[in-house]
Amino acid sequence: MTQTVYAVSELSEMLRGLVEDSLPSLWVEGEISNLARPASGHWYFTLKDSGAQLRCVMFRKSSYLVRPIPKDGDQVRVRAQPSVYVARGDLQLICEAMEPAGQGALLLAYEKLKARLQAEGLFEAASKRAIPKIPRGIGLITSATGAAVQDVLSALARRFPLATVYLYPVPVQGTEAAPAIVKALRRLPELAPAVDVILLVRGGGSLEDLWAFNEESVARAVRACAVPVVSGVGHEVDFTIADFAADLRAPTPTAAAELSSPDVADWAHRNAQLAQALIRLQQQAQTQRTERLARAAQRLLALHPGRRLQDRAQRLDELELRLSRAHQQRLRQLREQLAAARGRLLAQRPLTRIGALELDRSRLRTRLMQAVQFRLRNHADRLDQIEALLGSFNPQAVLARGYAIARNAKGQILLDADQVPVGEAVDLQLARGLVRLKRSA
Repeated sequence: MTQTVYAVSELSEMLRGLVEDSLPSLWVEGEISNLARPASGHWYFTLKDSGAQLRCVMFRKSSYLVRPIPKDGDQVRVRAQPSVYVARGDLQLICEAMEPAGQGALLLAYEKLKARLQAEGLFEAASKRAIPKIPRGIGLITSATGAAVQDVLSALARRFPLATVYLYPVPVQGTEAAPAIVKALRRLPELAPAVDVILLVRGGGSLEDLWAFNEESVARAVRACAVPVVSGVGHEVDFTIADFAADLRAPTPTAAAELSSPDVADWAHRNAQLAQALIRLQQQAQTQRTERLARAAQRLLALHPGRRLQDRAQRLDELELRLSRAHQQRLRQLREQLAAARGRLLAQRPLTRIGALELDRSRLRTRLMQAVQFRLRNHADRLDQIEALLGSFNPQAVLARGYAIARNAKGQILLDADQVPVGEAVDLQLARGLVRLKRSA
C-alpha cells in the first residue's frame, strides 16, 4: 500500500491555500498588542480579545494610509485576509485597512443625523445670519483650560482689542459636554446683552473627542441662539454637525476669531490711506481755488478801463499800418498799369510800326530766297537722276558695249533667226556704222 508523505513546507503551503480559498477578506475587531514597526514600514502586531489572539501583519503600502498611527492597547477594526505564514506555520491576518473600533458606527450615526437635519432645512444658507463687522462684545464658549481659548484670546487681542470678550466655560468632551454647550448658547446672550456674536470652539481630536458637537441638541441650540454663531471646531479637515448649523464655519479656533473681528491694523492702514487721500483732496481744492483766483484776476484786468484804452490804441495802430500798406500797394498797382499803357502806346507809333514791318519783310525775303534755292537744288538733283536713268536706256550706249541691232529689209528689228529667209539680206546696226549680211542656206 502506497503512503503519501508531505514535507512540512508543502503542508504549510496547502494549509495557506485552503485558508485563503475558504475565507474571503473580512473585518475583525480587537485590541492591538506587541506592535512592532521596523524600518521597512511593515507593521507586525497581535490582535486579541478576552478569549483569543491572532498574529497580524500590515505591509507598508497599506500601513502608510493609516492615520493616526495606532499603539498597544488601542481597540481597532481591520479588514484582513486570513492566511498562513508558511515559514512558521502560524495562522495570521494580512491587514489591508484599519480604523478605530466603534468609528464606523459613529460615522453612520453622523451621516444619518446630518442627512435628516439637512432635509429638515436646518442648514439652509437662507437662514444664516450675517456676522457683525464691528461687534461690541464677543462671546466665547469653550473649555477654560484648553489651548483653543488661548488661541482665540491671543488673536482677538492682536486684531481687535476694543471688543469685550465674555467667556462661558464648558466641557468640550464627554457626556456632560453637549448639555453644557446647549445651556451656554441659551444663557450667554442673556447674561451679556452686549454680545453680538458667539464663538463655539475647541481644539482637534478624534471623532469620539468631537462627538459633543455632533449632537442634535447642540445643532438646534446653535440655530436657536439669539445672536449669530461662528463655529471653529477641530482642524481644517474636521467637519461637525455644529459647523453645518452655525452661521459661519471657521477651519480652526484662531480662524473663528479672525473671521468674527475686524483687524485694527487694517483700520490704521485704511485711516492712513484716507488721511493721505484727504490731504490730496485738500491740495487739489487749494490748487483749483488758486487757479480760479488767477483767472478771475485776469478777467478783472481785462475789464479795466486803462487796459481797454490800451487795446483800442493797439487796434488803431494796426488799422493805420494796414491803411499805409494798402496805399503803398495801390500806388504800385497804378505805376505798373501806367508802364503797361506806355508800352502799348509806344508799340502803336508809326515809326515803330514801319520798323517792325521792315524787319518782317527782311525776314520773309530771306526765307523766300532760302526756299527758292532749296527748290532749285531739288530739281537739279532730280534732273540728274532722270538723265542717268535715260542714259541707261539709250540704245547707242548698249551698242557701245559690243551689242548690235539686227533689222530686215523692211527695217524691222529681228528677234528670232527664223524671221530671216535664206538669201535675204540683214542689216546689223553697230555702235559705229552699219553692216549688211545675207543668210546662206
